[in-house]
Amino acid sequence: MGAISSCCESCFRSRKSQSYEPLLLENEREAVADLLQFLENRTTTNFFQGPPLNALTTLSFSDNVDLQRSAALAFAEITEKEVRPVGRDTLDPILFLLSSHDTEVQRAASAALGNLAVNTDNKLLIVKLGGLEPLIRQMLSPNVEVQCNAVGCVTNLATHDDNKTKIAKSGALVPLTRLARSKDMRVQRNATGALLNMTHSDENRQQLVNAGAIPVLVSLLNSPDTDVQYYCTTALSNIAVDAVNRKKLAQTEPKLVSSLVQLMDSPSLKVQCQAALALRNLASDEKYQLEIVKADGLTSLLRLLQSAYLPLILSAAACVRNVSIHPQNESPIIESGFLQPLINLLSFKDNEEVQCHAISTLRNLAASSEKNKLAIVKAGAVQSIKELVLEVPMNVQSEMTACIAVLALSDELKGQLLEMGICEVLIPLTNSPSTEVQGNSAAALGNLSSKDGRTTSDDYSAFNDVWDKPDGGMHKYLYRFLTSPDATFQHIAVWTIVQLLESGDPQLISNIRNSSILIPNIRQLAATRASTPSSSIGGTPRSHRSSHSFQDTETGEGQGEIQLLARRILEFTDGDGDGMMTPSAPPSQMQVGSLVDSRADSMIGREHEELRRSVREAFQGQPSH
Repeated sequence: MGAISSCCESCFRSRKSQSYEPLLLENEREAVADLLQFLENRTTTNFFQGPPLNALTTLSFSDNVDLQRSAALAFAEITEKEVRPVGRDTLDPILFLLSSHDTEVQRAASAALGNLAVNTDNKLLIVKLGGLEPLIRQMLSPNVEVQCNAVGCVTNLATHDDNKTKIAKSGALVPLTRLARSKDMRVQRNATGALLNMTHSDENRQQLVNAGAIPVLVSLLNSPDTDVQYYCTTALSNIAVDAVNRKKLAQTEPKLVSSLVQLMDSPSLKVQCQAALALRNLASDEKYQLEIVKADGLTSLLRLLQSAYLPLILSAAACVRNVSIHPQNESPIIESGFLQPLINLLSFKDNEEVQCHAISTLRNLAASSEKNKLAIVKAGAVQSIKELVLEVPMNVQSEMTACIAVLALSDELKGQLLEMGICEVLIPLTNSPSTEVQGNSAAALGNLSSKDGRTTSDDYSAFNDVWDKPDGGMHKYLYRFLTSPDATFQHIAVWTIVQLLESGDPQLISNIRNSSILIPNIRQLAATRASTPSSSIGGTPRSHRSSHSFQDTETGEGQGEIQLLARRILEFTDGDGDGMMTPSAPPSQMQVGSLVDSRADSMIGREHEELRRSVREAFQGQPSH
């Protein structure tokens, strides 16, 4: 806008020298003289009110195109140097100029309006006063400068949520999409920025897709301009939040994943970050989970995961979490060297989400393979969890205890986990303020207590060591769950006690039989089948190992299971035998792991917005569209 400042006064002075004055109306001659005086004192003049604004308004509404040009240029210069909230009396003359047929007037007026549209209040008022219609006309102009300024103004207007739907319904999306292919990089940059700003709501994303934006955005991922890459990558990331859009992308854009994988190696950190986020959203679908691995996305993700830059770590961790959901990806992720970096991130105290994504990924990797479970434990995951779990935020605790519950399904690992003293941290967490943490911790303890094909050589001394400590030990934990109003917790308790009795360990059997707080409550459960509240634990999903779910606890059949298990305990404890309980009854084959989903779900929708906000904050205030 620098050239405009010298142009304003020269326009007026040249007009005087060319003896145009007789062609002007009296009020126009006065306005020209006044404005020249105001421009000479521009540093101390407020052009948004009083005589200065009156002079500009007179020239704006003149039939003389030279005066309109001078007014438009003056508005452009003034708003370039100062932006403030303005009223209708300022915007009306600019909007009138915007409708001029003169290219120079259009260019300067749209520049002035774009400058004013930086202010939040002005954004709303411009749209309210009908500014979108002339801006759309200018976007269709053959003049590149007019296009550039008009699109830039729409980009600014689209940063306000209240304007987005109005812009989407105004007919602006089709010309914006067309201008995103402009050969002029400034126009292309403004247009893709505007399209990005329109991707922050479900309705507007659908309007954008209907306007044909997807193939344009995908093709521009290969743009040589970093800003265009960033805008398109982020827009596609937002579009991929919706399952319907992911399906459309899968059907029509076969090169999308490979383009995004390449952008994870961009020289621009913000482009790398958004590429990983876009892949993360796509990886909510199985097809993309597999395709990312096939496109060698793991190599770049591993590099980002080990970055020292928080936004890259966060984006990569979120993406790997979703990719790890597919069972076929478990081994490739482990073989690519992810275990140690993921374990290292468990202690990443600067960001809770990074910790959550890391532990959720480890949980996914352990879900369906004994080999992978062993590799995870060997890499030091359990030791790290044991050292951290009592100190990390509750959300991370929930994921860590769920991971232990999944690992504890392995008969080969149970003894090793017990020897590592994992019960010492699980027991206190059964009394967590979070029901999810309580349930996951109890599920882990239950899985550790059960074993297919028990032998008399199985060592259950670890449970004796924690019978009364810490925090009251197994004894108090089982009591709390037996007396819980939550039927699922009751079910876990009686089932776990059955497992401990089936161990045949004399000390454990004695501890249970002689308990003055367990046996009376077991008798009560054995005697009653009264309905109790259903589980407060979210979802109660099934384990891949179990044919019976704690979800059934909510039904009459589940209540019957509690009663049957309680009676079975009493048959043993009231009897004379000290040997191993006969493990023939079907209920005792139920895995407590059924309380905990083997896999952490993909994150999408509202959580996508939260992750995007976290990444934005991690960028330390970098503007986001």
